[in-house]
Amino acid sequence: MPRMASVEADIRPRRKGRPSVSETAAPSLVDILNLVRTGRATTRQEIERQSELGRAVVADRLGTLGELGLVDESELGAATGGRAPRLVRFAADRGRILVATLDQTALGVGIADLAGSLIMEHHEATELTQPAPGLADRLVTLFRWILERQANPPLYGISISVPGAVPDGGEVFFQRTTPAVLPGWDSFPLVETLVATFDAPVWLRSSVETMTMGELHAGAGESNRTMLFVKVGKRIGAGLASNGELFRGAQGAVGLIGSVPVTAGERSGTLEAMAGSDHIAQEGRLAAERGLSPTLADHLRRGSPVTALEVAQAAQMGDVAAIDILSQSGRLIGQVVATLANMLNPELIVLSGSIAQTNDILLASAREAIYGACHPLVSRDLQIVRSQMGNSSGLVGAAIVAAEGLFGPSLLRDWIMAGRPQAHPLFQQMKAQIMDRRTFEGNTVRPPDM
Repeated sequence: MPRMASVEADIRPRRKGRPSVSETAAPSLVDILNLVRTGRATTRQEIERQSELGRAVVADRLGTLGELGLVDESELGAATGGRAPRLVRFAADRGRILVATLDQTALGVGIADLAGSLIMEHHEATELTQPAPGLADRLVTLFRWILERQANPPLYGISISVPGAVPDGGEVFFQRTTPAVLPGWDSFPLVETLVATFDAPVWLRSSVETMTMGELHAGAGESNRTMLFVKVGKRIGAGLASNGELFRGAQGAVGLIGSVPVTAGERSGTLEAMAGSDHIAQEGRLAAERGLSPTLADHLRRGSPVTALEVAQAAQMGDVAAIDILSQSGRLIGQVVATLANMLNPELIVLSGSIAQTNDILLASAREAIYGACHPLVSRDLQIVRSQMGNSSGLVGAAIVAAEGLFGPSLLRDWIMAGRPQAHPLFQQMKAQIMDRRTFEGNTVRPPDM
């Protein structure tokens, strides 16, 4: 992390002489907290064994973590022939993480504890194409409403899921500026607005990435080491999790499979254009207009628009034309995913999106294509299932992204002694620049030059 190190060097004065007690304690505090947080150690004896620290040091560090409110030792474990040991638990309720999903037609918000467990969620219809300031105001209003219902717990961070890929600019701790990831939002400082309003670090990730993390930690992928997640909608994307971690690639653009060229009969185009929800809706309307689908034709006569969801429902009712439309989309998606499976050898493939989750036909066609095109060694134990989490996966995944960022060892050490991430010097620097710019621009937040 050479770039991050250089920034830290700029904002920290050099010290002479012996390091302070806080400087020497921070690394061991970080190690012990993450042993407890991840469940690798649940008693003092296990912490001593895993950390290779002495009993006195472990006792001192746990005392400090207890004073900071980050661990709890109030419970007793099971006795094994002697005195019952005290359990050391991560105090996930010490703070909260605000989460949100910005989708093309919906806005979801929620709040989670520091372990990434969702406590409350709310979803409502919206249009991402509406003016950015109005949608941002609605997001801020909903966040304030959620915080008021939580008795004002300390806020540790905010994590937002967005439709497009978020470039990996080395922002391992938090987003320092607003990247150009949303159409029409290029000049709107979403990150800076949230930092100025809520005084908390902000993360941005693509919806496919957050849904992948949500499914891995709380859904179908909980017990799997390698999972391939595929979201089917207007856009078609994939996420890869290996050994419990999200793989983002060089630029944060992993899984843009919607751009892969495919062919069906005499027609060809990208996977999104040939199998996404817009294509399914278009083919459904044509089938209705040509009288090939009685169910969809009746829907059209009533003056209702034919969407991909209507096509999926018609297929479930046995409409032959609708079945053919979804089967073709499933086959094309399956062919592309099979190529990924042959290369990555996942234990599990999860299909998500309203069409995949409400209709068995697309899932069955994709399964058939994947199993048919995979090497026998790849397909032997491969499971292909639909998402178990639906709309909640993006919110849960966003919370996991923030939690992993907050407690990442390389940066946790710079705020752990203060007990709150807002004390991190990089965040203090960012917030000062934002507030200076707000004052200079007459209370209008614009991206600071960082």
